[in-house]
Amino acid sequence: MDLSESFWDTRYQNKDIGWDLGEISLPIKTYIDQLEDPSLKILIPGAGNSYEAEYLFLKGFKNVFVADLSKTALNNFKKRVPNFPDENLLHVNFFDISDSFDLIIEQTFFCALNPKFRNAYAKKTHGLLKPEGKLVGLLFDKPLYTDRPPFGGSKEEYITYFKPYFELDIFESSYNSMPSREGSELFIKLQKT
Repeated sequence: MDLSESFWDTRYQNKDIGWDLGEISLPIKTYIDQLEDPSLKILIPGAGNSYEAEYLFLKGFKNVFVADLSKTALNNFKKRVPNFPDENLLHVNFFDISDSFDLIIEQTFFCALNPKFRNAYAKKTHGLLKPEGKLVGLLFDKPLYTDRPPFGGSKEEYITYFKPYFELDIFESSYNSMPSREGSELFIKLQKT
């Protein structure tokens, strides 16, 4: 299964991005709206068109970092949000990031990874977070594809990856998902232990 940089870049060039909502998802927007510290250092990995980063930036969060393997996705974002700092656009493999963050926002990246990397993702997010940092976002809570992204799964499976590294503050069915994803998402708020 080819999930290389060229695979993802081609998907964005061809607009073959069925997972893209075209706007910030309501559960993540609701979470962001209660954040009070605009100095938080935030990472959005596998961010794609990153409506979450745009929303944060326009709300005054200037310490937001967008990471993606696709140069096209990053360029799309920069065209939409021209004032976003270039140095905060990271054209990089998530597993090669070596900075530290207060908050990592998960929106479709986990389920885009080959499932064999799920434990490594949990370990890496733990390593990237500052003490008491949080991993917050959405995971698909249903079987999806097995041969290509998005890869689905279940709450029970996901907990096995995250429990060794995080306190599971919230790990529940999302009550305010977008209509197209209603009943198929878990909202997570995990704190580094």
